[in-house]
Amino acid sequence: MTLPRLLAAALLLIPAPLAARPALRVERVVMLVRHGVRAPIDGEAPAGTRTAAPWPHWPVPAEHLTPHGAQALTLLAAADRAVLLADGLLPSDGCPAAGAIRIHSNTAERTIASGEAFARGLAPGCPLPVEHLTADRADPLFEPLRAGVTRFDAAAAVADIRRYTGGVDALARRHAADIAALDRLLGCGDPQGCSPMLPSRVTPSADGRGIDLTGPIRTTSGTAQVLLLQYAEGLALPGWPPVDAAALQRVGALHAALFDVFTRPPYMAAHQSAALGRALLAALTDAEAPAVTVLVGHDTNVTALAAVLHVPLRAPGYAEGDVAPGGAIWLERVLDPASGRRFVRASYRTQSPDTLRALSPAVDVTPLAIPGCAPDRCDLARFATMLRGRLAPLRAAQ
Repeated sequence: MTLPRLLAAALLLIPAPLAARPALRVERVVMLVRHGVRAPIDGEAPAGTRTAAPWPHWPVPAEHLTPHGAQALTLLAAADRAVLLADGLLPSDGCPAAGAIRIHSNTAERTIASGEAFARGLAPGCPLPVEHLTADRADPLFEPLRAGVTRFDAAAAVADIRRYTGGVDALARRHAADIAALDRLLGCGDPQGCSPMLPSRVTPSADGRGIDLTGPIRTTSGTAQVLLLQYAEGLALPGWPPVDAAALQRVGALHAALFDVFTRPPYMAAHQSAALGRALLAALTDAEAPAVTVLVGHDTNVTALAAVLHVPLRAPGYAEGDVAPGGAIWLERVLDPASGRRFVRASYRTQSPDTLRALSPAVDVTPLAIPGCAPDRCDLARFATMLRGRLAPLRAAQ
C-alpha cells in the first residue's frame, strides 16, 4: 500500500480531534466583584501608627471610591464586555435587553459607585441600573452577620478560628518578618516598631453577631492595605522610604492574614457566604435569571466565597489570599453541546497594582480548579451540591 493510502487508512482509526467537537457554550456569567480603589476607612491605619512623613491627601472623603478607581473599573468592565460579546451574552449593537444584565451592590458609597463605574464599561451609553438596598439596611448578601441571617454562634466561631490559625498569637508570630517589612516602609525609625501593638486576642463581639480581633495582625493589616491603595491611586509619598509593587506584595500578606480570622475558617466561611452562595447558585441555575449577574461587594465577600469553594486566591502583584481592588471571582455556566451536560467554570480576574496605577486595560485571568472536579470544569449538579453543603442554614423568614 502506498504511503498516502496508509495515512488515509490510519486517519480513519483516529477519533475526531477535540477541536472538531462543538466548543463549550457559555450560557451564564456570575461575577462577585470587590469595589475599586477607595480612600482609606477611618482608623484603617490605626491611631498611633508612626510614619516617616505625613500621610498623603486623598481627593474624596474616607471610604469613597476615587475618580481614579472609577476609571480603572470602567476600563476593567470594558475588557469584560469584550469577553461577554465573544460569548454571545451581550449584543454587538445597541443596549442589552431589559433584564439581561443585573448589577447589585452593597449599600456603601464605594460599592454603589463601583457598580455604576462598572456599568459604564459593560454597556456604554446604556441605562443599566445598579440595584442596592437603602443605607439603613444591612444587605444579607454582603453583611450576613450584621443582618443576622444565620444562627451565628460567636463562641463557636472563636473556637474554629483558633483551630484554623493555631491561635491568633501564633498567626502574628508567623508574620513577624512581614511586620518588620511594613516598619521599613513606614520608616518611623523606631526599633520597637511603627505600629501600635496590643496582645493578640480574638473574642465574641459585644452584640454576639461577630468577632473582635486585637493584636499585631489587626493593627498592621489595615496599614498595609492603605499603602496598596495609595500606590494604586498613584499618590505621591514625599519624605517616605521608597514604596514599590514588590514591597507592597510582601506586606500584603498582613492584609491577607486578616481573612485567616474573619472569612477563611470553615465556620466563618459558612456563615459569611450563607446568603451570597445561595444567590450565586440561583443566578447560575434559575430559569429566569439574567445572562449576566454582577454582585459588587467587599474583600470579605470574595475571600469567603473562595474559602467555601476551597480555591486559593493568587494573582500577579498580590500576596496570596489578598484581594485586588476590582478583583472578581467569575463563575460561568457552560453547556457541552455534544453531551448536553452543563458545567461551572471558575476564574479569578484581577488587575495588578501597577496596572491600576497606570489605568491600563490589561486583565490577569487565573483559572480556579475546584477540588473534587475536573481541573477546568465542575459538573453543575455536583457544584451545587458541594456549595450548598458548605453554607450555614439561613434563619426562617420572620
